[in-house]
Amino acid sequence: MAKAEKYHHLEIEPYWQKKWETDELYRSRIQKDQPKYYALTMLPYPSGDLHIGHWYAITPSDAHARFMKMNGYNVLFPMGFDAFGLPAENAAIKRKIHPHTWTMGNIERMRQQMKSMGAIFDWNREIVSCLPDYYRWTQWFFLKFYEKGIAYKRFAPVDFCPACNTTLAREQVWGEDRHCERCNTPVIKKELSQWFFKITDYAEELLDFSQIDWPERVVSMQQNWIGRSEGAEVNFHTESGQEIKIFTTRPDTLWGVTFMVLAPEHPLVKKITTSECQAEVDQYIAQASRQTEIERLATTKEKTGVFTGAYAINPVNGEKVPIWIADYVMMGYGTGAIMAVPAHDERDFDFAKKFHLAIKIVIAPQEWNGQEQLNEAYTGVEEGRLVNSGQFNGTPATEAKSVVTSWLAEQNLGKKTINYRLRDWLISRQRYWGAPIPIIYCKKCGPVPVPEKDLPVLLPEDAEFLPTGESPLKYHDSFLNTTCPKCGGPAERETDTMDTFMCSSWYPYGYLSPYYKGNVPFDPEEGKYWLPIDLYTGGIEHACMHLIYIRFFTKAMRDLGLVDFDEPVRKLRNQGIILGEDSEKMSKSRGNVVAPDDLVQRYGADAVRAYLMFGWRWEQGGPWDSKGVEGIYRFLNRIWDLTLETVPDASSFEAEKAVRRKTHQTIAKATKEIEHFSFNTYLASLMELSNVMAKYKGAIYGTPAWDEAVRSILLLLAPACPHITEEIWQRLGQQYSIHNQSWPKSDPELAAAETVEIVLQINGKIREKLVVPIGSSDEELQKLALENELIQKAIAGKTVKKVIAVPDRLVNVVII
Repeated sequence: MAKAEKYHHLEIEPYWQKKWETDELYRSRIQKDQPKYYALTMLPYPSGDLHIGHWYAITPSDAHARFMKMNGYNVLFPMGFDAFGLPAENAAIKRKIHPHTWTMGNIERMRQQMKSMGAIFDWNREIVSCLPDYYRWTQWFFLKFYEKGIAYKRFAPVDFCPACNTTLAREQVWGEDRHCERCNTPVIKKELSQWFFKITDYAEELLDFSQIDWPERVVSMQQNWIGRSEGAEVNFHTESGQEIKIFTTRPDTLWGVTFMVLAPEHPLVKKITTSECQAEVDQYIAQASRQTEIERLATTKEKTGVFTGAYAINPVNGEKVPIWIADYVMMGYGTGAIMAVPAHDERDFDFAKKFHLAIKIVIAPQEWNGQEQLNEAYTGVEEGRLVNSGQFNGTPATEAKSVVTSWLAEQNLGKKTINYRLRDWLISRQRYWGAPIPIIYCKKCGPVPVPEKDLPVLLPEDAEFLPTGESPLKYHDSFLNTTCPKCGGPAERETDTMDTFMCSSWYPYGYLSPYYKGNVPFDPEEGKYWLPIDLYTGGIEHACMHLIYIRFFTKAMRDLGLVDFDEPVRKLRNQGIILGEDSEKMSKSRGNVVAPDDLVQRYGADAVRAYLMFGWRWEQGGPWDSKGVEGIYRFLNRIWDLTLETVPDASSFEAEKAVRRKTHQTIAKATKEIEHFSFNTYLASLMELSNVMAKYKGAIYGTPAWDEAVRSILLLLAPACPHITEEIWQRLGQQYSIHNQSWPKSDPELAAAETVEIVLQINGKIREKLVVPIGSSDEELQKLALENELIQKAIAGKTVKKVIAVPDRLVNVVII
């Protein structure tokens, strides 16, 4: 026996990575005679180092892309960097380094770390969102959305630090008392004029998932985020005549309204509050301005509110109801005003009880006597009927919604409508490190879009970053001061930059022809061939932001005539999360962070890749296990020895048949599992095959069955472990490259088993197991069972009532 040279991953992996890059093995080009497959994994933010979570998302996705390539598809699997964002700006302040310098340095490091994965990224298609040639097109999209009326400006609240005189991002507001991370000053809400996109115009379309294969959990999360509700818009008026529009899903309860609640930010509050209530109202508004939406909407939070001193008139019965303000009503949801029916809404019931407000029953069960009081809100609809509701008394609650809604329309008191929880996308950021919004403000002409020929509007390189965090664009004269494109007079640039989600909403199109020089963002020919995306992978935490925005963007692009499809992604799959060995989320403070670079150095990229696929169900994840990666490392060394060590030729018909059967069974199993992202069972099947090969190697080495098994296991392992399989393939004298070979096909006849293990039972209890030929008849199985020595002993002296045979599974002898 000739032993194989030891596997040296530190030599072999860099060698193949360099050769693949030099040979442009993974260069993706249009091949019209080949079916395309656009595979995409979410691009990272260049924070400085790849962590194990990046590897867990990317390398199994890479294995699937390789699998598709070996199945005859022309695969595009690009990579880039989502490079704008607050961390770079914070680095500029804390380390006195320009965000561009910090970001590009991190990108260079992370790019090299990604190359160490051995993935099939086509680096010729890399995009970096902070480069002017990229954000030129981000600005172009803004202009097109502005032209179409999708982009507009209005006032909206932001978190604001009065000491630093700057807006704050969500992560800059700390603690339960919501203070500024820099100076500890209590944070307030401030109204600023900001830019929005009308994503709500697409709300109904965004609820249609019929064209895409996405995880049910993501679909459900997006449905809840969009929050479609059918109901009625009803017009209330104050005593002095001001209109208050409300949306309700329960118009049948209008006769039970005993008070109204406005959001503290509602513009009507200042107009209707009486002088007696003004001080208390002002104090409450200030208090509410310091709370987050999550805090205000928490169901466990004690209800608070104050009376404005004003009253509204209920349009259906003319009753006067008090108007309160409360922080659980949000200006961004519905109309910012609600009618309160405490008898039939739990939240309103609690509020009414606390503030001693009237509770009027208008829906009751059939047996209600008209005198009983409520200890809790009665929300039953199926068995209820309307009471205390004028002409609608006795109407079944199941019919009342539609009946009352029609009546409201006839009386011009309201109308049937659909409401969405989804709000328009606020894209303004009072920051430097983002794509500048291409709008110029002229005193004579008003807001004027920057002409396309003048794009990109560049970020000034000599910006001075203030310790307060204020955007330096506001104080940069050469950036701020410009001329109006319309009249040529003096004007000022918009100093807000765009939300970083703007850049990541169109980046899959940027990969098609990076930094394209035409008059649209990407080469139409590339788009026609590659789009839409066939598979997208990434974390489920992006379900309600990025994954909605990218869908909205594509629909808007369709309406602009840029694409001819409705959805950007045909299939979406989400990975789970890798925890520390202590089963806690990885963090530097806990000391449980796993560094991929160290693992690659010690075990090699292939071992890390394979362990991340084998250790858990990919969509679930779990705690890291350092012993697990060592086990995978041993498995790869076993593959190395198994396929490269030579032994004397031998031949055994039964052994050859057993190995061929296992080979073809494994091809079928591995194909099915990797297709469905079941990477752990895919690799487990290859381990089983390697065990069978090791068992019979001495009996069949040098035979066609052995050669087929070696070739098959290397091809099957290649997507997960590209370096070691390429090296072995080359040493065996096979044609370069293994990654250009076809995926093996399973022969069902060769894969079919000849025998099967069945159980023998007496009265349903297992007594024995037998190996029998597959397909044995009922009569044959019954005969074998009754002739079995253990069964004969067990039934001696008993009466056999019947013998039940289930082919290929069991025989049950029923005795009495």
